[in-house]
Amino acid sequence: MGAVVNLLAIESATDLVGAAVVTSDGRIFERSHAGGRQHAELLAPSVDAVCHEAALAVADLDAVAVDIGPGLFTGLRVGVATAKALAQGLGVGLVGVTSLDVLAADAMARVAAGEATGRVGDLTVVAVVDARRGEVFVARYRSGSGGRPAAGVGAAGAGGRPGSPVEDPAHSLVGGPELLVPEVLAASLAAGPIAGGRTVVVGGGALRYCDLLRAAPGVDLSLSEEVRAPSPAVLARLALARLGAGEPLVAPVDLVPEYRRDADAKINWEQRVPVVPGSPAVPPTPR
Repeated sequence: MGAVVNLLAIESATDLVGAAVVTSDGRIFERSHAGGRQHAELLAPSVDAVCHEAALAVADLDAVAVDIGPGLFTGLRVGVATAKALAQGLGVGLVGVTSLDVLAADAMARVAAGEATGRVGDLTVVAVVDARRGEVFVARYRSGSGGRPAAGVGAAGAGGRPGSPVEDPAHSLVGGPELLVPEVLAASLAAGPIAGGRTVVVGGGALRYCDLLRAAPGVDLSLSEEVRAPSPAVLARLALARLGAGEPLVAPVDLVPEYRRDADAKINWEQRVPVVPGSPAVPPTPR
């Protein structure tokens, strides 16, 4: 594909709802809200606000990026449906990025920004999204031995330039994504980092179960408050970097969310179905 000039990123996988636009000159505009369950009410105004701040019409967008999860079922459906509708209407392609990749990219950028050398060193990042019902979505990433991260991805404020560069976490995924109970995650963290070095745990799931996870030796939760939800700005930068590295845009019909489990409504319904001895089990819904 040719160069993407203007990219819109849509974020709704967790309680945070928002959007960001990266413009042709590298500026980024971001609007986000701690929306709770108001994903549908807050997402469209966020998209409108960032396009207005960037002095762009929706028709000026060349691509749409969206967080495909895992995360809240309803939030994901709102975000992915909005992204697909915009892309279909504009005749542009999509970039799907996981919520766990966005959290890891944000954490790596912040660690790099805090280092005098600008290098992240031997670092394991564990991204944890609160899955509700006493479970968490988890993925682990490993940054390579002090190497300089690739430029182009990082946190930035509204109207700002890119922040500290960071490598694409998808290139250093070493475990997951998976659905765990917090006790199992804590036990795995207690076993120590994957290959020595520092272990940073981030995300809303880490914040919710911080007392349990803090008991694991060597676990660094210092960024969990700052990196509690996927950032629309980091999502935008990560998507743009992937396009620059040659990842193709996806047609709206081909974009598939990472739900990783059934909807709450289906689970609750199946729990109420009486079990008749000798009857076949209800087959699981394909993921």
